[in-house]
Amino acid sequence: MSNNNLIKGSLQTIILKLLEENEKMYGYEITQRVKELTAGEIKITEGALYPALHKLEAEGLLSTEIQQVDNRVRKYYRLTKDGQKEVTSKMSELQGFVENLQRILTPDLKPGFNI
Repeated sequence: MSNNNLIKGSLQTIILKLLEENEKMYGYEITQRVKELTAGEIKITEGALYPALHKLEAEGLLSTEIQQVDNRVRKYYRLTKDGQKEVTSKMSELQGFVENLQRILTPDLKPGFNI
């Protein structure tokens, strides 16, 4: 499935939501979780993921923690308090967008009906 442009616009929301559900994660773990949840339909590349993580960190929405795991250094990301608030905002924004998109694509459906 080629969703690259759709994913780019949703990547920050995906990251924030996964971190809300998992407390802390490292980059590779995020890519694998998305792949797992979508049965391989959505694959996030490192080239897309890390700039998004760095941007969220620069905006104060994520904090980082370095840990040594099996002789490897891992950088874990976790939501800050502002990041937790942003998850709610982004999810609401995305829900509104999906509802409007459904109205455009299937105008005969009654409001509140989800595909």
